[in-house]
Amino acid sequence: MSNKKYTTAVFDLDGTLLDTLEDLTASINYMLSLNGFPLRTLGEIRTFVGNGMAKLVERSLPENADMNNFGAYSKQFTQHYGKNLKNKTHAYDGVLDVLAALKEKGIKTAVVSNKMDEQTKPLCREFFGSTVDYAVGQKEGIEKKPAPDSVFDALRTLGSGKEESVYIGDSDVDFMTAKNSGLDFIGVSWGFKGREFLEALGAKTVIDSPQELIEYF
Repeated sequence: MSNKKYTTAVFDLDGTLLDTLEDLTASINYMLSLNGFPLRTLGEIRTFVGNGMAKLVERSLPENADMNNFGAYSKQFTQHYGKNLKNKTHAYDGVLDVLAALKEKGIKTAVVSNKMDEQTKPLCREFFGSTVDYAVGQKEGIEKKPAPDSVFDALRTLGSGKEESVYIGDSDVDFMTAKNSGLDFIGVSWGFKGREFLEALGAKTVIDSPQELIEYF
């Protein structure tokens, strides 16, 4: 690792802080079953996430789905997920302790997600409380990741500069978000994509446990 120390941590949510895969899969399969479509596995959904909810629904639909009904499919998924997003979702081991330790050190923290804003904020409040200073999800007027807009929104809110901030995530979308934002990137191997995937992208720093983050702050 480098000797550089950061004052601000910007986190992805799904696959980085929270394991949301089972609840996402359950809501996708609820939508698919309503329409008589074949169900998806956890492994399939793992490869579909990262680019927002609409893209998740699109990737989950079979080839013969009538895309004229896409709005209905999305609504069925979104409504079900909105009521069931905390059934099996949990923080990865060590995440809560590390967020508390960063807070204790005076580090500023934000969550930037492609999950809908109305889902991102309640999940962060529920699981992280005051240990996350700011959370933003996908919403109108802000282009979703890997565009840098939501990261810049978070940095403005926290009063942080790019050079003192680092983006932490588990996917290609996160890697590109950091690059497009001008932030350093730390990849996490425990998420949806894994160490080999991140290193193949060009990630120079990949950690295997949340506790390793403390060394960078």
